[in-house]
Amino acid sequence: MIDQLIVEWPTKKVCVLRLNRPGVYNALSRALTDALREAVAGLTATEARVMILAANGPGFCAGADLKERKGMSDSEKYAHNRAINALANEIAALPIPTVVAIQGTALGGGMEISLACDLRFAAAGIKIGLTEARIGAIPGAGGTQRLPRLIGTARALEMMITGEPITSERAAEWGLVNAAVASAELMDHVMTFATVAASRSRRSGALLKDAVYRGVERPLQDGLEIERAAIAEILASDDYREGLAAFAERRQPVFS
Repeated sequence: MIDQLIVEWPTKKVCVLRLNRPGVYNALSRALTDALREAVAGLTATEARVMILAANGPGFCAGADLKERKGMSDSEKYAHNRAINALANEIAALPIPTVVAIQGTALGGGMEISLACDLRFAAAGIKIGLTEARIGAIPGAGGTQRLPRLIGTARALEMMITGEPITSERAAEWGLVNAAVASAELMDHVMTFATVAASRSRRSGALLKDAVYRGVERPLQDGLEIERAAIAEILASDDYREGLAAFAERRQPVFS
């Protein structure tokens, strides 16, 4: 039996978590969900400064493994849903930049785990959607909350009520993905971003994410106070001292 998740380290500071159930469009089985959660939890103890979520095969992720779920009891179905929801929350809580390379169709829970990442890049010509309405369900791993915050309530409801996916090009127009690029160029595009991000201060990046995500849902004055507290911490940090020294010496900084 193949490993359902492959962990790759293209550099010491970039970790790729690659879904590896290509025959079933990387549907989220209980085993794959558990493996992803374990891998995500372990990242903070590594040197990783960027996490990339990727997949093998023609589809990125078809969502929950419905064939597996069909044989579950009601309590087991709910536990499976809660595990996927927890996975999305744990990805969102990572203190490092997270980016997803959507090389093929992303539906349901597969789209929801991509929504938990900071940035999304997709191959041109693929379909992305929250399709739960097709089987009499609603998104249950954060989609009802993250999607409206990303693209607005009206567009999010359009996608969720109909259950119809949209193209990656339309997703880019709506801000659902950062860009739709040629399939052959997708991983190079993502790695270019990841390489730059991995060269930055990990601590500053964590404070930046915290300031943006905590501040964006609050009144402006509250958000500015969050930023002020982050800046005070950064100005006293070793990484900022290294950044100033590197600027004065006309070299690239080496952050701790």
